[in-house]
Amino acid sequence: MSTHTQPRGATNDRVVLARYEISAGDRLICGQRVDGRVRLTDIPAHDGGRRYLIERGLTSMGELEAIVADYLQQAAHWDAIPAETICLDHLAAQAS
Repeated sequence: MSTHTQPRGATNDRVVLARYEISAGDRLICGQRVDGRVRLTDIPAHDGGRRYLIERGLTSMGELEAIVADYLQQAAHWDAIPAETICLDHLAAQAS
């Protein structure tokens, strides 16, 4: 039985895991394996706009699903991109 390992620096295709809509426009949450580690990004559904790294180094499907679900809930609640600094500031203020 042979095992296949990806060469160092290998990157898989991006996979759309979820889509959400806020007043600023449609956004996509994507997963992608880079150097053997999974990362989540938030990107515009259409050309232009800023891309955000949500999380990197995910180790399980349960962890990925929980982060995506929470992220979508925050986007709906704030009508904003949860990874934006202004949204993070609001969350930090609520926690204190």
